[in-house]
Amino acid sequence: QVQLVESGGGLVQAGGSLRLSCAASGRTFSRTDMGWFRQAPAKEREFVAAIRWSGGGVYYADYAESVKGRFTISRDNAKNTVYLRMNSLNPEDTAVYYCAAGSGLSQGTIMQERRYDYWGQGTQVTVSS
Repeated sequence: QVQLVESGGGLVQAGGSLRLSCAASGRTFSRTDMGWFRQAPAKEREFVAAIRWSGGGVYYADYAESVKGRFTISRDNAKNTVYLRMNSLNPEDTAVYYCAAGSGLSQGTIMQERRYDYWGQGTQVTVSS
């Protein structure tokens, strides 16, 4: 079992920044692949970013308003924590952000929601215009 607790969400003006944290407990965190997903109102949950257990592979969503270049995922295995630094936020980034944990994920599966075994409760990010 892995327990995940997100924090760091809140209300920010467009152009601002936030850093989300996800603290993990339970299974060996250092061997766990971690991802961030988000769900905006009336929309399906979507992939944002992921990082392999070794930290050597990071992946970002590549949709129209790409997060790549604005968001940075990182992890500190000594603290059992994964982070999502979000810069240049815009109202379209408003969503509940979830962290998730999985194992044995590959480049082809790490962006797939159904591949993750454990989820946090989510943290709300609201960006005002």
